[in-house]
Amino acid sequence: MTAAPHRTHEITAADVPPRVFLRPIGTPLPLGFMALSATTSLLAVVQLHWIPVSQGQTAAWMALLVAAPLQLLASVFGYWARDPIAGSGMAFLAGTWALTGISTLLSPPGSTSPGLGVGLLAAAAALLVPVLSSGGKRVAAGVIALAAARFAVTGVYELTAASGWRVAAGAVGLALGAGALYGAFAYELEGARRKPVLPVGRSRDVTENGEPGVRRRL
Repeated sequence: MTAAPHRTHEITAADVPPRVFLRPIGTPLPLGFMALSATTSLLAVVQLHWIPVSQGQTAAWMALLVAAPLQLLASVFGYWARDPIAGSGMAFLAGTWALTGISTLLSPPGSTSPGLGVGLLAAAAALLVPVLSSGGKRVAAGVIALAAARFAVTGVYELTAASGWRVAAGAVGLALGAGALYGAFAYELEGARRKPVLPVGRSRDVTENGEPGVRRRL
């Protein structure tokens, strides 16, 4: 009596579970936040009259040549990383800074623009969209929310030309500069060491096993 021949099972494509390989992308938030910190701080000291008002032209060029392009670049990588803060948030910041820079360059030093004021108020409202859909990134959402407040206060100043609102805009601008610089340092340090170092307020739903950038789902 002979044994039945042994049959080998051929592995087909249906037997192999699908895998998705994603190219690792570093968070673009530090780049966008550094540009935000530098630009808002320069504009703030102009609004507070700590330096001559004529230096507002320099702040305008910084908004056009530093904030707008760098935040636009951060937005592109933010969309690739499926990050609403870095994607839509940075894109809208870039556009708003471009508007502010061009309007400042075309206006006499120290003057106000009601049209710019309305635009800044609209931008402040629009920035609440990425803030409310930040997905648990509390520090990043806080920085964008503070940027929205900065644009809102500046917009009221552009509409009213009241010195009190000008000082308030400068103060909020300095606070935004400090907050954005902290966010940039915290996220950059986290990316370099591949683990959270400084508090960024991330919820557990964003990460898996405490490792930044690892998600349970896309």
